[in-house]
Amino acid sequence: MPGFEWSTAADQRFNVNLSILFTELPLLDRPAAAAAAGFSAVELWWPWIDSPTPARSELDALKKAIEDAGVRLTGLNFYAGRLPGPDRGALSVPGAESERFRANVDVAADFAASVGCTALNALYGNRVEGADPAEQDALALENLTLAARAADRIGAVLLIEALNKPESPLYPLVSAPAAIEVVDRVNEATGLGNAKFLMDLYHLSMNGEDLPAVIERYAAKTGHVQIADNPGRGAPGTGSLPLEDLLDRLKKAGYDGWVGLEYKPGDRPSAEAFDWLSVGARGPLTTLY
Repeated sequence: MPGFEWSTAADQRFNVNLSILFTELPLLDRPAAAAAAGFSAVELWWPWIDSPTPARSELDALKKAIEDAGVRLTGLNFYAGRLPGPDRGALSVPGAESERFRANVDVAADFAASVGCTALNALYGNRVEGADPAEQDALALENLTLAARAADRIGAVLLIEALNKPESPLYPLVSAPAAIEVVDRVNEATGLGNAKFLMDLYHLSMNGEDLPAVIERYAAKTGHVQIADNPGRGAPGTGSLPLEDLLDRLKKAGYDGWVGLEYKPGDRPSAEAFDWLSVGARGPLTTLY
């Protein structure tokens, strides 16, 4: 918003989610657009919603676009079904979707390794009518164990995200404690300790959670943070969330990782949706390869 700027933003490390920002551009143009806006790091949902195993040429083209832009990919989702769309992940959905997730695990991990990405997000998946929730949870643990091992193979963390119930009513992880329970279960199953909580402050606020309490309790188990204002899921300053204060609390609680900008640009080009953040606070633009 004009006239709105954080005073402590220089203390944070921000990356841009290219699956919600710069979507007015073709996928391969988005890394360069983020770089032109002053950012040195980006993240992505799985870009090929219809294919967990895209052609090598498609993977290579995205890798080249990231490298040519001089940005780093700091986060990548595993295959999650139709996202954006009605799906919220595939790993707990019995049948073909679970198989598609499994086919994607090594593809996503290998691509992440090729660009130096060390965080892989595994969306849990919706409850399915006619399926036993206990069976879905058992399948989820099995698939998350595979994903955690693949992430460990490339030196990455596995992220487990809580979404919000109003927008994702069939998604079972709609609170921080629910996601943390899965994190702990996966770490117990693998013994690797690389499953972490993805703390999305927008989703948690939509659930009505006590955000300072969540930060105090779970910062140590948090592997990534994402932000958008609420209401509206817009840029900081467009809603009423005290995001600057919340990120300051996270930093004081020991979180020093990336903060993903996962908000809607509104009725303006994405390049104009960062006026709350000074260019100097967006990180030095350096080639990281």
